[in-house]
Amino acid sequence: MTFRSQRTSDNRAERILAMLARYQPVPGVYDEILDERGEPRAHWQPVLATLADLGPRELEKRFAGADRYMRDSGVFYRVYDDPKNGERAWPLAHLPLVIAPEEWRALSEGLRERAELLEFVLKDLLGPAELVSDGLVPGATIAGSPDYLRPLVGTKPRGGSHLLYYAVDVGRGPDGRWWVLGDRAQAPSGAGYALQNRLAMSRSLPEIYRNLPVERLAGFFQALRSEFSSHAAATDSRVAVLTPGPLNETYFEHAFLARYLGFLLAEGADLTVRDDTLYVRTVSGLKKLDMLWRRLDADFADPLELNPRSQLGVAGLVHAIRSGKVTLANALGSGVLEARSLLAFLPSVARARLGRDLAIPHVATWWCGQPIERGAVIADLDSFVIAPAFTQTIPGLLDEGAVLASSLPPDKRLRLAEEIRLRGSDFVAQEVVKLSTMPVWNDGYLEPRPFILRLFLTRVGDGWEVMPGGFCRIGDRIDARAVTMQRDGRSADVCVLAEGPVAETTLLPTPDKVELRRSTSSLPSRAADNLFWLARYMERAEATLRLLRALGDHVGSGESTGPDMLKRLVDLLVAWEALPKDTGLTDPQAVAAAVLHGDRPGGLLSLSRAALNAASVIRDRFSPDAWKTIGDMVHLAEDGRKPESGAIDRVEAGLRLSAVFSGLAQENMNQLIGWRFLKIGKRIERALAICRFGRNFSDQRTGTAGLDLLLALADSQITYRRRYVMIAARAPVLDLIILDPNNPRSVAFQVERIADHLAHLPDHVSDGRLNVPEKLIARARVDLQTADAHTLDSRQILAIEQRLMAISDEISERYFTHRDGATPVGPAAGDLF
Repeated sequence: MTFRSQRTSDNRAERILAMLARYQPVPGVYDEILDERGEPRAHWQPVLATLADLGPRELEKRFAGADRYMRDSGVFYRVYDDPKNGERAWPLAHLPLVIAPEEWRALSEGLRERAELLEFVLKDLLGPAELVSDGLVPGATIAGSPDYLRPLVGTKPRGGSHLLYYAVDVGRGPDGRWWVLGDRAQAPSGAGYALQNRLAMSRSLPEIYRNLPVERLAGFFQALRSEFSSHAAATDSRVAVLTPGPLNETYFEHAFLARYLGFLLAEGADLTVRDDTLYVRTVSGLKKLDMLWRRLDADFADPLELNPRSQLGVAGLVHAIRSGKVTLANALGSGVLEARSLLAFLPSVARARLGRDLAIPHVATWWCGQPIERGAVIADLDSFVIAPAFTQTIPGLLDEGAVLASSLPPDKRLRLAEEIRLRGSDFVAQEVVKLSTMPVWNDGYLEPRPFILRLFLTRVGDGWEVMPGGFCRIGDRIDARAVTMQRDGRSADVCVLAEGPVAETTLLPTPDKVELRRSTSSLPSRAADNLFWLARYMERAEATLRLLRALGDHVGSGESTGPDMLKRLVDLLVAWEALPKDTGLTDPQAVAAAVLHGDRPGGLLSLSRAALNAASVIRDRFSPDAWKTIGDMVHLAEDGRKPESGAIDRVEAGLRLSAVFSGLAQENMNQLIGWRFLKIGKRIERALAICRFGRNFSDQRTGTAGLDLLLALADSQITYRRRYVMIAARAPVLDLIILDPNNPRSVAFQVERIADHLAHLPDHVSDGRLNVPEKLIARARVDLQTADAHTLDSRQILAIEQRLMAISDEISERYFTHRDGATPVGPAAGDLF
């Protein structure tokens, strides 16, 4: 060894010791990085060497880059108890959990064994129930679970397997042995976040992933995609991810995995069952679905046979499953495996059916529904963790789920003991577990924190593929006994080391092998519906803001326009439900403040929130700029605590935001089918607003002041002055804003554009035959082309307005709800900002 290399080695050792200066493992708890002598474990030493070589300053820079990647990728989760139901940035822990190859080999084999046993148990519980009749599992431990769905008993899943995707939470005991803490078979989450963790960390610390033989995750997802796709092998079928929607805490993961795997992201409202077959509604008609990756609780999957209050599922789905027309991952009823009560009997089931104990045991569990066990638990309550037997919590008693009995105050401990005595079947007692620890980076030092590791398996043929990595949740408190992302958790990448070289496997195409495409998959009807209404809400908000600006410009400016004009403007806002009936407001600033910040359906606050809700359903289709613009409009309307004197200024700011959104839609959005629905919604709403403005401000009583105001509301003053160079006159004004097809703000212009967009929708035929929306728009075009500006009156304008509303209804019927039974033909491409 040269002097230089010796000096480098010494410096590295010093830097490692400096990083570990605060690292104090808890006595009696297994630590991942340090052994019982306080020395770094062999498989962690290359990681520590890399960290030491980079140094604290460079590491902080790298970690900031990882956080920025997560933020730019839009990775978030939702906190349910947040008063604003807000989205939280993903809390990435900046160091991976490293697992040695020999440990992983034993762990993965044990998990395959467990998965196969749980498949057997589920098949029996939803079938002959021999485990109950043979006395291996008490019937009450199953029937007491809300996830035991009687309508599914006796139903054989298509393909023969109930479990296609399974997750398990594990932790280490004091001796370093892995233990199962809980099973996740209902709709396991975390795999998508695990993949995002890997993408972020491999960018911030490429040295670790380049120098160590870290197993890749892509092979697992490749196997999952192949297995799921095999259940939708028909040429006219596809795979969908069924999500509860954007308000779910893990919605980002649903959207990300659907995009990564090439599956369709669908909500219950997107799907329908016809003749025992599951379809997705698209603007091209109904498309068959043979495979559904379920990410919502089974009870909500079918309001017809399961939970009638559910608005998330698909009526008739259970019948389609019975008919063998659709495969679910996982089968409805799989959630019964998550009942803690079942853990008490799995060891005896394994010995009876496998002839041996499970290779990876789970935490010792006693079901308090049995007299002997119940009495023993009550007698020694302080020695146990008490948890709900069938649910996550018991309101009013175990609100946080599992609780260490000895940590409770005396009165609560007595109450808990009494409840166990009275209704023991609702409780389990479990062995007290101290979570093992792993390192986290904190202010330039490594510190130990407890963690739980979630691992994922997917069925492949007759066996199981285990993801070589996982979803690691880390607690912020050193004494944490449970870790959840809802409270105080962070998440880390999991690096499984291979025994040899790792093959280059990825589902992300290399730059030189990206398949060229100029369109995406069929556009779901729900996405088209929300694009249509998003545009309408934003255009309606703009029309409202223009009314408010007119209040400031034409009434509050000191001009002698008279009180009648103020009344007409206020009355129109009342008619639009932006102000309450019989409003007594006469000051333009007060009116503007009331419309901006009030909770009326037609006020800016309600309209901008409605736009944000519509956009949130199609969140995965939006650029950050487009999403932020809508959010800024909401914030502008919510800021109602500012003085009224600034209301008109905020109107101007709102109009600028509206212009920004319109520009993004026009210039940044692929002009495919989704874009056309957005534009149709915008054109219909703008035409309706111009019609209403025309009816209210063009009669003889408003005079020149009304016509000037009408030109301002239609943003056509400059065009009019250049064309006529005279005071406003009724016929020229109406011709410009109603009949002139060259004025981008006129009704005729909007109708021409609507006709053009309808001609590009999937069911348009080129032989001259028109569908119902096309017939209606053709009549509107004729009405406008044959109208005379000199005789145009409010009745004729109202007729045009009603025609536009009928067109809107027909578009909804034909493309969004499919109530008319039409099945459009032809390709439909997606959209995207």
